[in-house]
Amino acid sequence: MRKILLALASLMFALSTSAYAQDGDAVAGTKVFKKCAACHSAEEPKNKVGPHLVGIINRPIASLENFKYSKAMIGFAEGDKVWSEELLRDYFIAPRAIIKGTRMAFVGVKKPKDVDDLMAYLRSLAAE
Repeated sequence: MRKILLALASLMFALSTSAYAQDGDAVAGTKVFKKCAACHSAEEPKNKVGPHLVGIINRPIASLENFKYSKAMIGFAEGDKVWSEELLRDYFIAPRAIIKGTRMAFVGVKKPKDVDDLMAYLRSLAAE
């Protein structure tokens, strides 16, 4: 009986987090983005140490003409890959695991809620 209750609780948690993952909180995401803002801009197409993230969702990877991408990022982009929401989520969690040799020093966003909120923030900018 205990195993069934644990399985049911796990299922309910998974369902609630997947629903949240579709939404997130864009306002909370602005706070999460502060971790990224030293190197990236999201509200204006201005490159910093890293490329700007304006319109990043579904943008082809390594596609900004006025930014010098690393060899690792250019290689990762082969095959016309785009920054889908799923890929962005994975990248935000562990950039170096997704793209071996990336110059990005950031270790990643560890809390799933923060990733959800960050995605909501980026989606909100795309809607403007």
